[in-house]
Formats: sequence, structure tokens, C-alpha cells
Amino acid sequence: MAAPIRGAARALLGRRNRRGPGGREEAQPEASGAWRLAQKLRAEKRSVEEGRQVKGSPGKEERLSPLQQRVRELVLNSQQLQKVHPNVLAKVLTRGIVYQDDDMVVIDKPYGVPVHGGPGVKNSVSDVLPVLAKMLFGMRADPLRLCHRLDKETTGVMVLARSEEAANYIHKLFKTRQVHKTYWALSVGVPIPSEGILEIPILEKEVKGQQPHYKMILAPNYRVSSSDGKTVKTRLKPGAQAAVTNYRVLDSLGSSALVELQPITGIKHQLRVHMAYGLECPILGDHKYSHWDKLAPQKLSESTLKKLGLEQAKVRYLPLHLHARQLCLPGLQSKKDITLVCKPPRFFLRTLERLKLTAPKGASGADSKE
Repeated sequence: MAAPIRGAARALLGRRNRRGPGGREEAQPEASGAWRLAQKLRAEKRSVEEGRQVKGSPGKEERLSPLQQRVRELVLNSQQLQKVHPNVLAKVLTRGIVYQDDDMVVIDKPYGVPVHGGPGVKNSVSDVLPVLAKMLFGMRADPLRLCHRLDKETTGVMVLARSEEAANYIHKLFKTRQVHKTYWALSVGVPIPSEGILEIPILEKEVKGQQPHYKMILAPNYRVSSSDGKTVKTRLKPGAQAAVTNYRVLDSLGSSALVELQPITGIKHQLRVHMAYGLECPILGDHKYSHWDKLAPQKLSESTLKKLGLEQAKVRYLPLHLHARQLCLPGLQSKKDITLVCKPPRFFLRTLERLKLTAPKGASGADSKE
């Protein structure tokens, strides 16, 4: 009986014993912080899926209401990858590889992971590129290189280069607008007309008030003539950058829509600003651009809240529903053109279902390369 008790005690203490010189048992150090955190995240995920929340001692479980379960799921979705060890994040990225060849690796970037580091950022894609390369190609592999960026809250297709030469070439393709990008967004409100082109310059401006902050705004380069009422084109405002977006409503119901967006230019927060201020249909979960003069959770209608299974006080947990769906790249080194497709993340598809919106046929299938 003593041996099983000792074994259980060792398991609870997180230690494993090994035989040392003379047959004596020596305790190995406790499991790594990354392993413990990964185990904790798995347990939290299981509790969400089962609709339970463990409180106090093991064995005591309290069933969550649908609202509590939904909120907990959203919180975990936005926080879990910011708490893990960089090696764990690199491992997650390897599982989301869409395509790889001698020149590039294409990943499905998860929600909540920034591309670059910065104040308060524990994990970013750029930080784990050396580890990711070693996991994929061996210990002597050169670090992968960034070719473009996605916002922290944006999910989907992201291209990484395997060499400096490939990185420069791919970066040039993006800069010269030879890469065709397609995004999907869920909008609060239905764009009118249902298809069109937004060609409105954007600049960054400080918003003053109780919560001073910076955000991107529209800077129209036209005005209405006071003499004849015609639209007259004007010069770009200082600091403004030309921004062009093609958009098309794929499906709509009530006050929600699934919108396809194709940015021709690549200005910071371009799609979010054009949707919120150009079409007056902010992207679902975009709390930054849902208000002009303040930073506050997005305001949703009662019907939308009911469909989502939320109350307004919990809307702040809604993630940004913006997904980089597809990239079309000209062939590298005389190879054929490449079309890369990433299916939307689980939370995006669940929201789509709750809002009773339908994606184009086959859109929720596996990631693919053509």
C-alpha cells in the first residue's frame, strides 16, 4: 500500500523520481512552467466545452448558464495565447500551417496574437520565428522572416519567408500591390449599396476628451461646391494616405451581414475605418472604431444580443470578427501563381451560425492551397 501512496504524492507534487548512484532515488525538478500552463489551458478549455466551472476543491462542479458559458469562452479565446510560453505558441503555429515550400511558410494566424512585440506584449509572431524555423526544419535552420502584417485581433493567412531573398521579393509584391487579398468581416448593420468601392484617404489623429487616444480617421479629398453643388476633388490633407477598398455583401439578415473586403491599398486599420466611418457598419467586436470620441464597448441592438446569447454588459468580450480569408501570390522563381485559403476560426463560424448568416458553399471547409 505504501508504494501507491508514495506514487500519488509524487504526482500531486509534480515531481518524478529517478535512480541515482547507489540506487538512491533523486527528485527531478518540477515540470516546466510552459507544460503546467498548457495543462491548465487544456483543463479550462474542457470546462468551457462541458459547460461547467470548477470551483474550490476537485469534484465540486457548478453548471454554467448559457450566458456565462459564452462569456467564458470569449474571454479564454482572447487571453489564452498571451499567457503561454513562446515554445507553446510556436507549436500552435506549426499546427496552423496552410502551405510551405522552399521559399515560404504560410500560417493561419490565431486571434489575439500580435505580429510584433511592444509594451505589455509577452508573445508575438516575430518573437517565435527562430523557434518555429527550428521546429520545422531542424536546429540549424535560419529564422523565418515576416513579409507583411496583420492586426493583433485579425485572424487568417499570413506569409513568412525562409530566406532574406524570398522576404525581399514577397515584400515587394505586397508593396507594388501584386498580392490580391480577400477578407471576411461580420458587420453591425448592412452596407448600402450591397457592393461598391470605397476610395477615401485615411490619416491618424489624436482624439481629445476624457479618454485622449489616437485612431485612424477618414480624410476625404473632395468637397461639395457652394456655387453649383457639384463634387470637387481637393488635395490630400497633410499626413493622409490614399486608401481603396472593394466590398461586397455575401449574406445579410436583420441588422447583421457577412461582408467580403478586398483592400487595394494597405493602410493601418483601413478595413476597420472604411467599414465603421465609410459605410457606417462597424465590424462586430471592433470596440475601437464603434465610437468616435470615446473608448467603450460596441453598442448592439437587443435582437443581435439575443441571437449572440449576450447582454450589453458583456459585449466588451466580443472579439473582432475580421478574418484574412485568401491571398493570391504571383509565382516565385517562375513557379505557378499560388492561392492560399484559410477557413474562419471557430468563434467566427459560431457567431455566423448564431446570426443565421450563410457563408458561400465550401467556405467553412479545410484550409487549402491551389
